[in-house]
Amino acid sequence: MVAREDIILLTSARFPHTSEFPSEIVPLEKGGSDRNFHRIRNGNGSMIFVKYSGKKEENRHYVDIARFLAKEGVPVPGVFEHDPVEGLIWMQDMGEEDLWSYRNEPWAVRRPLYESTLDAVLAMHTAASRAAEGADLRLERVFDADLYRWEQGYFFDNCLGAHFGLHGATLDALRSLPVLNDAAEHLASLPRVLVHRDFQSQNIMIQHGRAWLIDFQGMRFGLPQYDLASLLHDPYVALAEAEKSELLEYYKSRLEASGGTVAADFDTVFDWCSVQRLMQALGAYGFLGHHKGRTEFLAHIPAARATLRNTASRLEGLAPLVNQLASLP
Repeated sequence: MVAREDIILLTSARFPHTSEFPSEIVPLEKGGSDRNFHRIRNGNGSMIFVKYSGKKEENRHYVDIARFLAKEGVPVPGVFEHDPVEGLIWMQDMGEEDLWSYRNEPWAVRRPLYESTLDAVLAMHTAASRAAEGADLRLERVFDADLYRWEQGYFFDNCLGAHFGLHGATLDALRSLPVLNDAAEHLASLPRVLVHRDFQSQNIMIQHGRAWLIDFQGMRFGLPQYDLASLLHDPYVALAEAEKSELLEYYKSRLEASGGTVAADFDTVFDWCSVQRLMQALGAYGFLGHHKGRTEFLAHIPAARATLRNTASRLEGLAPLVNQLASLP
């Protein structure tokens, strides 16, 4: 955490043209992030100050990724100043409204916001992905079979194990379901695009009715359906099944309109990506809640578990997992 006085000195040194010292500095909470965020306000407006740790490799690449995405037409906050030695960023303030804050609004209000969100990530999946081949970007590891298997293990260890107390033969039998390894291999064999990796409602800011993407430092090559699963099965927001279907069809129509192709197995891949994403999320909630002392994340487990059970029930070979999820307290 950077002291208020230090933020004032650091900001004033880099923005000497401002008419006054920062008049208000407000710390911001940002989920499970290891970064510190502050909103700085003065007579010239506002900006966001970020202090990040170099311990996570992805934090050091945020600025390069942000500038690349902006250049390719993906709506992301602008970067004003970056000090990579000290791990400091001054960036555009997108306001205080995220997509999550609209969760209780009528569907007629939420739908255009979700459509804008899907348009934003489609630009990442298409134009930015094409440009990435010639860009000097340092990205996180691609979604390969080992990463999909890691997500599965993360779920078994931190959710079914640490949270629900399953162990021994019961947990081993679920972990070794052949279909899970087959799914990891198959998903890894499909064509990849750039994906956000944590595409959920609290990582989408809304300004003047338009969606802006944040927290994309984990961007990597993977499947677009993984991002769609992150958004449509977001445990933080309860979307109706009809709303999910409508948004999935919207994305597919926009993909085709942009010259892309919707594969015949698009929906089946979406379901498998949904299983993967929900396993990852449940593993994260268990890990944060039981190993990091962030017990507030445990409250999201019931919704994510119910969605995982519902989605897994549509796929062959997952009946033992579905039955186990149904029997948990």
